[in-house]
Amino acid sequence: MKMIINGKPADSVSGITREIYSPADGAILDTVPVASKEDLELAFEAAREGQKKWAKVPVYKRAEILMRFLELVERDKEELIQTLSADNGKPITQARQEISNISTAFRAFVEKAKHYYGTIIPPGIEPGHEQNLQLVTKEPVGIVLCIIPFNFPSNLFCQKVAPALMMGNAALVLPPSGNPLTNLKMTQLLVEAGVTDGAIQCVTAPGPLKQKAVADPRTAFVTITGSTETGLKIAETAAKNLTPYALELGGNDPFIVLDDGDLDLAVSEIVAGRMINSGQVCSASKRFLIHDSLVEEFTEKAVRLIADLKVGLPSCEDTQVTCLINEDAAREVEKQVNLTVSQGAEIALGGKRNGAFYEPTVLVNVPSSADIAQDMEVFGPVVPILSFHTDDEAVEMANRSVFGLSSCIFTADSKRAHRMAARLEAGSVIINGSTFLRSFEMPFGGWKQSGVGTEGVMSTFEEMTRTKVLAFKNLL
Repeated sequence: MKMIINGKPADSVSGITREIYSPADGAILDTVPVASKEDLELAFEAAREGQKKWAKVPVYKRAEILMRFLELVERDKEELIQTLSADNGKPITQARQEISNISTAFRAFVEKAKHYYGTIIPPGIEPGHEQNLQLVTKEPVGIVLCIIPFNFPSNLFCQKVAPALMMGNAALVLPPSGNPLTNLKMTQLLVEAGVTDGAIQCVTAPGPLKQKAVADPRTAFVTITGSTETGLKIAETAAKNLTPYALELGGNDPFIVLDDGDLDLAVSEIVAGRMINSGQVCSASKRFLIHDSLVEEFTEKAVRLIADLKVGLPSCEDTQVTCLINEDAAREVEKQVNLTVSQGAEIALGGKRNGAFYEPTVLVNVPSSADIAQDMEVFGPVVPILSFHTDDEAVEMANRSVFGLSSCIFTADSKRAHRMAARLEAGSVIINGSTFLRSFEMPFGGWKQSGVGTEGVMSTFEEMTRTKVLAFKNLL
């Protein structure tokens, strides 16, 4: 599969390619170009010219083009599902859901853009302005750099590209290096739908070239979902040109069950909250803080539930947990679990690796001083269980982390939930559900080292536009 530069399939100027492998079995799926600085320069020049033309397309016409894109997605739906599952190692049922989300996301951003109005500051609001009319408008920023992660390549393409295009920006997509195929296909369909040449491009850039793209003064806005380490580098690079950014980064999200919490509900939420996408979710529940009166029963039920999960190949319809994105990722989870055991925890279930597969694992008697209980994010199907006695203790343990992405509380007392939620240092708090809850509508983002800014229908347009005031002086 080729890159998309200036509306056309493109090889790298260098001629260098890389093979894309299935994380499940190592089979070669495709070959893609390895972009060079020359390719990036071509993309930037095309984006600069394409954005000027695309910005002149009326909003309703942009909407029609993106609706045409959704028709093409429906036409190629099965191909997209199979590509995502193979490319990402995502269970086929979850790949099916993620591709179905494209329609939900694009329609939401399209409708928002059609009703995203400016404002008027009328004459006479303050002294000295009795004859002045001020119009506040929102204009495109220019070239939006969309850096997509490996774990939800379709969902996060939608979150970044749809609002960028609807606001008249050019979207320059930098897909995940190891699994770019889904993003390349989606970009092809946007070109086919009629997006102006250069206004949507997909460049298969290696890590250093992505940093070069961030550093380019033609980049007007950077939106990235990725690790905190990567986000910090992006922020440092972008600051040199005062380039604004939105960073959705890592998390170590607390899952808190109070003494009056619905235990069976809490246990059932482990599947969606921790095991979806084999645990490779930034907002997945990663620290399970259970009241000491319930911890034994919770552990027993959690072990029973997790042991029954179907582990298998991504292509199997009944697979619930499958491989990680590659063997290196599985080795890292293995290393993290072993470290946690060395710090005093015990393995109640799982704990073994086979290539890129890591068994669903439950860790018990985890000390609150362990790395996993604070700042170590585990990107895999691992459930570390800790106990607490008081609400204050639970809040203190939850906040004892550099991260602050999501959190959740299980309790029958809504007032108690509200009091605790107000004290949790996180961008979202879910009551009686796992931390993994994200709609396209909500402003999603983290506190502390979990990120800067938010994305979602409610907020992204503010970040991908710039404000201009037209002042009519002495009009009246």
